[in-house]
Amino acid sequence: MDLNTLWFALIAVLFVGFLVLEGFDYGVGILLPFLGRTDDERRGIINTIGPFWDGNEVWLLTAGGALFAAFPHWYATLFSGFYLALLVILVALILRGVAFEFRSKHESTRWRSFWDGALFFGSVVPALLFGVALSNLARGVPIDASKNFTGSFFDLVSPYALLSGVTAVAVFTLHGALFLCLKSEAPLQERAHALSLRLWPITVGLVLAFVGASYVSTDLFQRLGVNPGVAPVGAAAALLSVGWMLRAKRHGWAFFMSAATIALSVATLFAGLYPRVMVSSIDPAFSLTIYTASSSPYTLTVMSFVALTFVPLVLAYQGWSYWVFRARVTRAHLEY
Repeated sequence: MDLNTLWFALIAVLFVGFLVLEGFDYGVGILLPFLGRTDDERRGIINTIGPFWDGNEVWLLTAGGALFAAFPHWYATLFSGFYLALLVILVALILRGVAFEFRSKHESTRWRSFWDGALFFGSVVPALLFGVALSNLARGVPIDASKNFTGSFFDLVSPYALLSGVTAVAVFTLHGALFLCLKSEAPLQERAHALSLRLWPITVGLVLAFVGASYVSTDLFQRLGVNPGVAPVGAAAALLSVGWMLRAKRHGWAFFMSAATIALSVATLFAGLYPRVMVSSIDPAFSLTIYTASSSPYTLTVMSFVALTFVPLVLAYQGWSYWVFRARVTRAHLEY
């Protein structure tokens, strides 16, 4: 394995970590207005992700930084082409972060309802647009021979991309509902369980529709071959097992399988892209690869030593924080 492949794999791992961890954050935020019937319940829902949401977003910052340093041409083409969508995501995430801090600064019902709405908006919009962005990486966007994006915003919102966005919202919402099953107490836990049972078949249907559309709209399945490997088969098995685990009320296993579905699905995307990083819809020869978009070997070598030193420390710290805040959120834990 050369350094270009290594850093492609590491960036894939960073995006897997971000979408698995921030995925349940988005799901909880999406469910906030629907599951929380009282102010205490909504406060409890927010407290389930309170210790985690900002740490989970660090995975996105780290992925963006690694992308910029390891594959600057990928970073430049991606951020210039997806500029408007990424700007909307940034605004939504800022509003979401402010909502966490400002919601409890005033006891007015209108004030708290506004920030609850901001949390919902700041959760559903990134979930939708990240799904749109990932599907465009697989489908291809207009990139010319100079590595420049030559399309417009409307080139990114095809029916296939929108289906991907809606599917991502459904997957993250189910993931968030399962997290609430683990972290909340009755009656909120019971409502989260009942909603998960209703969401699961809808999510499976959307995923099946998206897989069918991917077969028609992308070359991922042709590149993966007749035997696609462990990742796509495992993703399908994990998603189907979520329903069985839910009916058995094994919420821990259901959440784990939901996380595995997201992780293996993202791994399938990156495996189908490799060695490309962005597909050109103008001419396959114009596609960016891990070699045409990368930094110098010296830069990749230095980055590898830095990552080897600091990534284990970050993983250890985040694992410790999840262990410390592993208990269910009860009324005694509510913080305003």
